[in-house]
Amino acid sequence: QVQLVESGGGSVQAGGSLRLSCAASGYTYSSNCMGWFRQAPGKEREGVAAIYTGGGSTYYADSVKGRFTISQDNAKNTVYLQMNSLKPEDTAMYYCAADLYHACGLGEYEYDYWGQGTQVTVSS
Repeated sequence: QVQLVESGGGSVQAGGSLRLSCAASGYTYSSNCMGWFRQAPGKEREGVAAIYTGGGSTYYADSVKGRFTISQDNAKNTVYLQMNSLKPEDTAMYYCAADLYHACGLGEYEYDYWGQGTQVTVSS
């Protein structure tokens, strides 16, 4: 079955960096969309970044452009989210998701499979 396993979350001070990883298995990894989403307490889940695994096209939320970078290692079926210049407002549970059937983007309802999440906490 499809599995998405996130890792790399933690606590960091404002201005610091973290790199999240998402290892995918159980489906054909290539030519699909992989996304990162986040949900802070009391807020709706929002799309952060996405990448089309077939060609490498990337998509970012305005709130993270210039600070976050999504990338992939096709040989490892793994997607990464490099987060730099972190802010307290980046604090959230971060989820990896796979969209096997739609055009790549940041709409959460288009994603079919989700990981369990990894917590990112940024202190001021």
